[in-house]
Amino acid sequence: MALESPVLRTVVVGVTLLCFACSDDKPRQPEPPPPPPVDPWDGTYTPLVDPTDWEDPGKYAPCTATVARGTTFDCDSPALFDVSKCDTASLATLDPHGIYQVDLRNEDVYPDFVGLRVPRGGGVGTMDTRPLTRQELTGRFHVTSRFEFGNAQRQVALLGCQVSRPGYVTGCYARCTNGKVGGTGTFEAARMTWGRGEAESSGGLRLLSETAVALGQPVDVYVDGHHAYVVSITWGSRTPGGLTVFDISDRARPVLTKKISLPGDSYWNAAWTRGNALYVASKDTGVLVFDITERANPTFVRNVPGGPPLNVHTLFVDGDRLYAVSPGPSAHGETLLFDISKPLEPTLLNRIVVSDTTSYLPSAHDSFAYQDRLYVNHFSSGYVVFDVKDAMNPKELGAYTFATDNSTSMSHAGAVGTFGGRTIAFEGGEYMGTHLRVLDVTDPTNIPLIGRYKLRNQTSIHNMVLKDKRLYIAYYQEGLRVLDVSIPPQPKEIAHFNTFREDDPERTDGLLDGAIGIRVPGDGHVYVVDTSRGLLIFNEP
Repeated sequence: MALESPVLRTVVVGVTLLCFACSDDKPRQPEPPPPPPVDPWDGTYTPLVDPTDWEDPGKYAPCTATVARGTTFDCDSPALFDVSKCDTASLATLDPHGIYQVDLRNEDVYPDFVGLRVPRGGGVGTMDTRPLTRQELTGRFHVTSRFEFGNAQRQVALLGCQVSRPGYVTGCYARCTNGKVGGTGTFEAARMTWGRGEAESSGGLRLLSETAVALGQPVDVYVDGHHAYVVSITWGSRTPGGLTVFDISDRARPVLTKKISLPGDSYWNAAWTRGNALYVASKDTGVLVFDITERANPTFVRNVPGGPPLNVHTLFVDGDRLYAVSPGPSAHGETLLFDISKPLEPTLLNRIVVSDTTSYLPSAHDSFAYQDRLYVNHFSSGYVVFDVKDAMNPKELGAYTFATDNSTSMSHAGAVGTFGGRTIAFEGGEYMGTHLRVLDVTDPTNIPLIGRYKLRNQTSIHNMVLKDKRLYIAYYQEGLRVLDVSIPPQPKEIAHFNTFREDDPERTDGLLDGAIGIRVPGDGHVYVVDTSRGLLIFNEP
């Protein structure tokens, strides 16, 4: 075995010490910070002309009413319509059941709508939740409903003309009052199966769990850590609404921990948390405050602001402020601004009222706070922007308004963020024909429309959540929709999950049925409330 040379050992040790000395003399430079992400949008766009929500399609079908308005005639008789120019043979391709949303175009060119449901396997169907008095969907499409409204006997009749494309029926309709023909026109009925031949899901969205909600009709959810708070409204023959709490530590197996419903106060439409407080919007008593120090076991503390009955419909928390939007009982609605620096003791600071009181339905509905501004959805008064930096002196800065002639435009929900150095709002309407608008709200005195996203004319958006560059939408019968909005003028759908199924228990013919509440809290999951299926939990794609 060769012996190590003492000289060699000395040289190696010396070189090693020399290297350590070099390292000490020249400390390593810190790594430069990563470059900021490149914004894919440079802030430029071409303003769009807003066609309003309901765009006149012209006559839907070549059929006509055979009698003039005001004529005494049996509204249930097929002789009320002339279908001689129709392809009635195509109606034989229809299933004898289904749920349809029906766009009615009056001869005087204004919109109306009804919902229709004929259950699978027989049984009496409904129109706008009222029993049908005639239902023929085998070889033809003829349905009528008779009901009392006020002191009048009303009838609505639909007679099919032809199947215009798979899932769509066109024809003629009439509304009759006390045996006399009133409004007449044509219609397009869209079957509420999954639109455009879609699969159940796309974009990697997976349903992790589905949990029924026993209280009333579930409408909203708020997620706080490992607990989901689902609120419900009283609806039809269902049990009263209220609050249902789930432990969601295991997203695949939520566990019910508590149900709460207060006597005479069970129409609860929205929820939010701050610290150890849970806020619930009540139709009767304003904002309900619960202590959730024990997250699984909320304890009622008080309702604010107190005083006369107050309908609070939606909530938004921004730092130490709570915005509670009330559509009534004040004539045009208001937004209540609370200080919640002490979460269990909200203090009312102000009431914000829109200046426009001329629109036909100006009620406040929802709000979104962003960078000292409050964006309020005011149904037909439009999308109104306030400066709320000084809570005691809010200032109305401007609004995006809708044409009201022959329009069903109703500003309903929104979300706001910064893109390309500009402040961009995503605004969604509710009711027939409504859809997503993309607005540049950088200058509230001049708000242009820069983008749109719309699915079937017979469906509408309910709520939305903006997370980074993605917009998550609860789109009623269209289910959950996920859009890439990194280039705001060009919103692009990247994922969806069709939550609406015609044969789900408690499914109705209502226009406002399906995916309704949504939260994306940043825990890797998407939480959706469906009016029939309850709490649905998805992975975040």
